[in-house]
Amino acid sequence: MTRPRLVAIVGPTATGKSALGIAVAERFGGEVVSCDSTAVYRGFDIGTDKVPVAARRGIPHHMIDFVEPTEEYSAARYAREAARVIRDITARGRLPILVGGTGFYFRALTRGLFEGPGRDDGLRRRLDGIAARRGPECLHRWLAAVDPPSAARIQVRDVKRLVRALEVWIVTGRPLTEHFAGTTSPIADYEVIAFALRIPAELTAARVARRVDAQFAAGLLDELRGLLGRGVPEAALPFTGLVYKQALEHLHGIRGERETRELIVRENRRYSRRQLIWFRKEPGLRWIDAPGERADTIARVVSELERGEGVEGGSKDR
Repeated sequence: MTRPRLVAIVGPTATGKSALGIAVAERFGGEVVSCDSTAVYRGFDIGTDKVPVAARRGIPHHMIDFVEPTEEYSAARYAREAARVIRDITARGRLPILVGGTGFYFRALTRGLFEGPGRDDGLRRRLDGIAARRGPECLHRWLAAVDPPSAARIQVRDVKRLVRALEVWIVTGRPLTEHFAGTTSPIADYEVIAFALRIPAELTAARVARRVDAQFAAGLLDELRGLLGRGVPEAALPFTGLVYKQALEHLHGIRGERETRELIVRENRRYSRRQLIWFRKEPGLRWIDAPGERADTIARVVSELERGEGVEGGSKDR
């Protein structure tokens, strides 16, 4: 019996994943499933670089704009919900195409995720207290000592995830990475054909700089003011992410606009390096050293899929 198929297009930021995903969807009668931890939030559009509806060329996009900014959204929830969406797309005779750069979400979906023990609120308060008194760097050093792989993937200032990783280690006596080994993917019956994009660092820098300029020109600061005006608290999780964190600091007068733009570019470049390190550890990826929107990149992916290494299902007619 032929296994259902999922095409995935992953990789660091600013590599043209969205353009490639839309092109593949057009060719094979597909629908895009976002794999982005910030695109899930409603109202956070410009800073997350969501593809505008008019630019989607009629391709349905899923797993975006469905979570309130005040909700806490997890990789485990993403894996469950994305799996349902993927199965629905397959059932309609369409090809699901996963597109995004959140490596932890990709792993949770394709390899499974350990959800861990329940919350220990007392322990979390103690860990939060340590972060408040001594800085999140203290928690990160602690995690690096007991669970180096988790410390490598979690940002130094991501207190929420640092606390959770340490909570699991303290409660179970085993690091998160050990628990992951025994997990099962919610789409384990699927054949996943995954392409990963990467480009030279200097090209990433230039593309990110152009994107940041475009985000400000498109009204990033007005979007942020609008979110605050609608009552979204500054403590909401999407405000702690790239672009929005720095833009919010600018609105508070911490730095000027030019310095803010430069900082966002630098932070994006650092994030790109972390993404690349993460995806290099993922098995089975077909690496392409070129931007996704290039004609030769699209042609290569289409050719591999048409050769029978990839896709047979899905109507090619739109």
